[in-house]
Amino acid sequence: MRGRIGSLPHLLLLLLLLLLISSGCGPRSHTRVLKLAHGLDVVHPVHQAMVHMAERVGELSLGQMRIDIYPGGLLGEERELIELLQIGSLAMTKVSASPLESFVPEIKIFSIPYVFRDEEHLWKVLNGEIGRRLLLAGQQYFLRGMCYYDAGPRSFYTREVPVRTPEDLGGLKIRVQKSITSHRMVQALGGAATPIDWGELYSALQQGVVDGAENNPPSFYLSHHYEVCRYYSLDEHTWVPDILLISTRVWESLSSQQQQWLQQAVDESVTVQRGLWKESSTRALDEVRSAGVEIIYPNIAPFREAVRPMHESYRGTAIYALIREIEEIE
Repeated sequence: MRGRIGSLPHLLLLLLLLLLISSGCGPRSHTRVLKLAHGLDVVHPVHQAMVHMAERVGELSLGQMRIDIYPGGLLGEERELIELLQIGSLAMTKVSASPLESFVPEIKIFSIPYVFRDEEHLWKVLNGEIGRRLLLAGQQYFLRGMCYYDAGPRSFYTREVPVRTPEDLGGLKIRVQKSITSHRMVQALGGAATPIDWGELYSALQQGVVDGAENNPPSFYLSHHYEVCRYYSLDEHTWVPDILLISTRVWESLSSQQQQWLQQAVDESVTVQRGLWKESSTRALDEVRSAGVEIIYPNIAPFREAVRPMHESYRGTAIYALIREIEEIE
């Protein structure tokens, strides 16, 4: 069943941790506190933007609302955090769109390669009616999207074999997120998709459990994966945004004024994050290049052609109709 809540023992442990966090903070009768947890490092542009958001919520509400942020996976992995949102035990989280597709089927559109022509096309879609529709698609699963944060294009990085054409991926074990669509994408390009948790990936690359992975430049750099992988091929196969989620149960418990304060702070954080992201991406590419990584700019046309059958496999479905709708946006 899609959108299903699972992993009960893990949830019970996380609920206990949340209870302990709440119990040690004293009375808050006049302040509405929202807990936001995510798996990123505190230097990440998305975390920094959410810190800005928390500050703005406090300013706009004159201290009547507060957001407490728990970074670095302190309260669990992305799937566990999503499940905590569903039952209303956690207010907010930031997740990559790819794992979210297990809960909200429409979100798989972001993991289908070459749906978006470029960055300009992506943001026309996300800032328009389609983007708004996708943010709200998870409400029936108690998950409400509040905004998209820029996560750039995802590209392949490898340990020993440079990827210049789709054929170069043949037989390579490529780490993917826990996303069926990401798995299919790598297979369509000839690779062997291998789901591995982000926190375990460095050692998996180092030990040769996988031959490579795919991600954006800041993640490649901040994770230190460039110490193991010497080739970064900017094929830009997907543009998978980060999505800020709030528990629908929590959202509906807020007054209209509180909702307005929160949404305004979120919207302002998007502008901050996109500026930080551009700076971070440029710096990341410069740093990994200086460290000896070969940056490859392949001809993308063969990659697009290789995944065309994957696009066609959705024909007759709502996802195929969505692909066509996106393609028609100029």
